[in-house]
Amino acid sequence: MRRRTSDTVRRHRSLSAVVTLASAGLLLTGCTAAGTAGEANSGKDAKDETVKVGLVYSRTGLLAAYGKQYRDGFMAGLDYATKGTGKVAGHRIEVTEQDDAGDPGKAVSAAKNLIGKGYKVLAGTTDSGVALQMAPLAAQNKVLYISGPAATDAVTGINDYTFRSGRQSYQDILTAGTMLGEAKGKKVTVLAQDSTFGQANVAAVKAVLGGKGAKVGSVLAPPSATDLTPFARQVKAGSPDLVFVAWAGSTAPALWTALDQQGVLDAGKVVTGLAGTASYPIFGDAGSKVSFLAHYFPGAGGGNAVEKAMLDAVAKDGGTPDLFTPDGFTAAQMVVRAIEEGGANDSAAMVKALEGWSFDGVKGKEQIRAEDHALVQPMFVAKLTGKDAAAKPELLNTVPMDQVAPPVKPSAG
Repeated sequence: MRRRTSDTVRRHRSLSAVVTLASAGLLLTGCTAAGTAGEANSGKDAKDETVKVGLVYSRTGLLAAYGKQYRDGFMAGLDYATKGTGKVAGHRIEVTEQDDAGDPGKAVSAAKNLIGKGYKVLAGTTDSGVALQMAPLAAQNKVLYISGPAATDAVTGINDYTFRSGRQSYQDILTAGTMLGEAKGKKVTVLAQDSTFGQANVAAVKAVLGGKGAKVGSVLAPPSATDLTPFARQVKAGSPDLVFVAWAGSTAPALWTALDQQGVLDAGKVVTGLAGTASYPIFGDAGSKVSFLAHYFPGAGGGNAVEKAMLDAVAKDGGTPDLFTPDGFTAAQMVVRAIEEGGANDSAAMVKALEGWSFDGVKGKEQIRAEDHALVQPMFVAKLTGKDAAAKPELLNTVPMDQVAPPVKPSAG
């Protein structure tokens, strides 16, 4: 297993924090929630070969929808990976759900309680701030921790016991970069709000695409602005090769209308992140003219056997597959793999079982990079067809996982 100095980790966290904020805006998603837990029976004798898995995630609150997607995917994935038995290699998997309310303190308290009861595996985490508190706890207690939708790049490579089952922010921005082609000498304009959030988006695109040779500029609008036409005109006047839109809030429909009316969407490539199904109607008539980078949407996997299994299982249980459903499904696949190859009680062996593992996932072929536990995976480019309630994504391109792999975080020798 790898070891790295605290200075190295701090340097990577600093850059990752910038890129993470950008992705949160891109996909119009952050991650926070609240709630209580359904606690599993912990009175069984240790000889029953039961592996206790704690699912700590956003069950209620602002991001409850994302938490539900994750939880639905996890249960479907557990059923799939254990062939409906709930067991692997003779070990029964016992799952306890805990709602962290998007509060790192509550998450850590819940995790400590579970660890104290003998839980060897923790999974979940919808919020990036929560993930960054859970990861050190996992390392301190030597338990396997698999973060979920939390996109912060800082989770990758943070310690030996921490993995992730979703994409990270760097992969989002690299996907946008594939729509630019050769970046060197190209002009990229980031259109965002003049806030910490917007400025972080600018910094992130400069770090990723600027690092590849693109000339990155920005057009920033006051968060309170309701007339967005001047900013749309400013973007068009700059004649960029690619416009990277990172926008959140109630003015989003007005923004897309202004960009369409001022001809920005017809003048060049305009890219933003595809969030969950609830966000599709906000683009109106502009939706068909925008290119979307996408982590996932139902059907993006091309109907492969794993995706079909997930879609069918979630629908059968009354759920609706969405953006973060694969994150839960993949986490369950990882839990089963860790137990099958690493045993019921040896966390270090579980870690070793996951490092370098290649597997068929919902999105296609995926791999857990041994050096830093990045989940290398394909990403997608899509467009919206239809409008308002009829809007739905159509796959334009699947970007191979190697093209959007984040840089390896070096270990400390």
